Amino acid sequence: MDESTAAAARRRAQQRGLSVNRYIEELVKQDAGEAGRAFVEAAADFMKQYESVFAEEFGTPDPAAVLSPPGGGDPGPGGDATAAGRRSRHRGSVAQGER
Repeated sequence: MDESTAAAARRRAQQRGLSVNRYIEELVKQDAGEAGRAFVEAAADFMKQYESVFAEEFGTPDPAAVLSPPGGGDPGPGGDATAAGRRSRHRGSVAQGER
């Protein structure tokens, strides 16, 4: 970083009562937040523009499925949908593969 930029960062940090490191950390967080918001807005715009294409390709979502809590509903083949059940089945298959 050039000296004039470093001096400006030191002044602004001092004006805010922050260390330079803390000031830079806040700038990075602010920048990441703005980038995240811009991404979400762009994604929403994209989805809106291509809504009919997605509906044609994948159909319209079932409102009940969209509103269901994560992990709810039918666990599908294999039964137990809990994380512990998935881990134990996975460990079992690894252990059997190692024998």
